[in-house]
Amino acid sequence: MTTLKSITLYHLMINDCKMIGIKFSPDSLIQSLIKGLPNVKWSKKHNMAYIPNTKGNLGIVFNTFKGHVWINYNRFLTNRPVKAGSQRSDVAWFRKRKPVPGHRQCPEEYLLKLELKRYSDSTVKTYVSFFEMFINHYRDKDLLAINESDVRKYLQHLIKRSVSRSYLNQAINAIKFYYEVVMGMPNRFYEIERPRKESKLPKVISKKEILSIIGHTNNIKHRCIIELLYGSGLRRSELVNLKLGDIDSERMLVRVENSKGGKDRQTLLSKTALLNLRTYYREWQPKHYLFEGQKGQKYSGESVLKVVKNAAKKAGIRIRVTPHVLRHSFATHLLESGVDLRRIQVLLGHGSSKTTEIYTHVATNTFENIKNPLD
Repeated sequence: MTTLKSITLYHLMINDCKMIGIKFSPDSLIQSLIKGLPNVKWSKKHNMAYIPNTKGNLGIVFNTFKGHVWINYNRFLTNRPVKAGSQRSDVAWFRKRKPVPGHRQCPEEYLLKLELKRYSDSTVKTYVSFFEMFINHYRDKDLLAINESDVRKYLQHLIKRSVSRSYLNQAINAIKFYYEVVMGMPNRFYEIERPRKESKLPKVISKKEILSIIGHTNNIKHRCIIELLYGSGLRRSELVNLKLGDIDSERMLVRVENSKGGKDRQTLLSKTALLNLRTYYREWQPKHYLFEGQKGQKYSGESVLKVVKNAAKKAGIRIRVTPHVLRHSFATHLLESGVDLRRIQVLLGHGSSKTTEIYTHVATNTFENIKNPLD
């Protein structure tokens, strides 16, 4: 069987100049074709050939290898188009801040790229805050003069503060976003080590505990909030963004727009939740969003968290219950009732089945047919 010959293209920065990196397995044909490229050189550090990154040279690479070798662009085409209709990022607040003496603010090009990429407001806040912490750690150093050694020293500084792995990853993401996406230097910090990923099981509570939490809500509005979080498997951000027209009582579905990753989906609507939603609507008369604050604005995520925590505390639930615990419980209870993982993946809006598979580790039916050796 003949193995398909291939090359993989990379973005490289060599002596502060943008290059097209060409990686390949030893092959006489590929080596012969590469020798014919303009100004081609070899990088021992990256173990690949490279040529200046120009539009003309990219075309030459394509024409040189077309019909002879498969060209893998996956690593090279890093800036994918933004999904049409994704939510608009609010970076105006960061631009309008009053300068603080001695505090280095996030560069305008960083804010602009976040805005053009239409990252969610929470992602914008995370990236800006983490990047400003980093650049203020090196307040007197030019951003383009910062190297891998500087980044590692900063990460060591964070580790000494005993921050979580998630915190470290967020810091790395914010730093790499500037150099790789904003400045177009994809390999600038290519070798920066990331902390090993934690493999934590989702926290889940029983159906009996869910009903107890619902029974300890203060009013019909709070009851509907908890019933939708659990009965539809919604994220907190998805719940507060629901509009009146997103409740489809004919098909018994809830429409979720611009969810995580800018995706739309539909999920289940509980008959119990629908009855309570009708009572809630008659009493509260929301105008635009399904759940609104006192002045008609969108209900806040903090308020949703407070509703869940207060009801769980009154119900005597010992573990810390959050909206995401209710979402985890929704998925786990579906799995225990015999719903297949693919359907649960669709209802939750997971991009990968691997994300959904975590619930097999907490579902009781995973273990019920296993005989304990002690028994």
